[in-house]
Amino acid sequence: MNLYQMTLEDLEKYFESIGEKKFKALQVYEWLYQKKKTDVDEFTNLKKELREKLKEDFSFKRPEIIKREIDKDVQKFLFLLEDGEKIEAVLMEHNYGLSVCVSSQVGCNMGCAFCESGRLKKVRNLKVHEMVLQVLTIEELLEREIHSVVIMGIGEPLDNYDNVMQFIKIINHPKGLAIGARHITLSTCGIIPKIKELSHLGIQINLAISLHAPNDELRSKLMPINKAYPLKELMSTLKEYIALTHRRVTMEYILLQGVNDGESHAHELATLLRGMNAYVNLIPYNETNHLEFKKSSKERIDRFFNVLKQEKINVTIRREFGSKISAACGQLRSKEV
Repeated sequence: MNLYQMTLEDLEKYFESIGEKKFKALQVYEWLYQKKKTDVDEFTNLKKELREKLKEDFSFKRPEIIKREIDKDVQKFLFLLEDGEKIEAVLMEHNYGLSVCVSSQVGCNMGCAFCESGRLKKVRNLKVHEMVLQVLTIEELLEREIHSVVIMGIGEPLDNYDNVMQFIKIINHPKGLAIGARHITLSTCGIIPKIKELSHLGIQINLAISLHAPNDELRSKLMPINKAYPLKELMSTLKEYIALTHRRVTMEYILLQGVNDGESHAHELATLLRGMNAYVNLIPYNETNHLEFKKSSKERIDRFFNVLKQEKINVTIRREFGSKISAACGQLRSKEV
């Protein structure tokens, strides 16, 4: 097992199982995440025999960055995993700090019509350490601290629920990467049973819903998940989530030219969300050679935004990143597969 797979509690149990005091786990965590040491022999407050035991029992292998693309305020990384599969992560520079968008699966089975990631079907879930090391490797490469993490890359996070929750626990832990829960955002296309489960965990992360359409007919065409979990059921679940967590939900809405970006769609969306503690994040589409969808014009984006404003819906337009690199989620990987 890879050492970066372990939560602090897991590591405490491990040390107790080999007859050691559980505080050794805290020492190891500090070396890994606070001091960023990658060589066990540098864990100098552990006796040599214990360091050798760690080397016997754990792997320390890290994904390899095989491609890096850089544009203004954004970098995209292609990682090679141990089994030869490839995933992406994206670094974005905001005025408040650095944010990393991580992948949670190799490929994706959700099949959203506009998404490059979904074009390449799910191969497997990412393991906990494969998510942790996306963040840690980028942080070490840049020699700068990561301020926030979004689980919004390749894959559907709630389709890899247990591993994603372990990942969040590690990066959120004060002795882990110490990224505050409110600086962690999980994006899902709407797997209702897992949203319900998440609502009872008591963690203060941000939940973002990939909505992208204001009615069932259009959403089902764009997002097959809607056939299993239609909007009425999804909205009801989100209202329960908001009531239980007291957290605002983000509605992500990619604007596709002539598909979902009309003023009538904006009015429908306002009706759907009225009264909810939610806000809409309008996302200009990143076009890809493999899919026919086009980015909405600035005029249509502005009109859509203004309708929502007039309808008293909280709305923002996401800043565009990476127009000169493989910006669409999954695009860098798809070139290599």
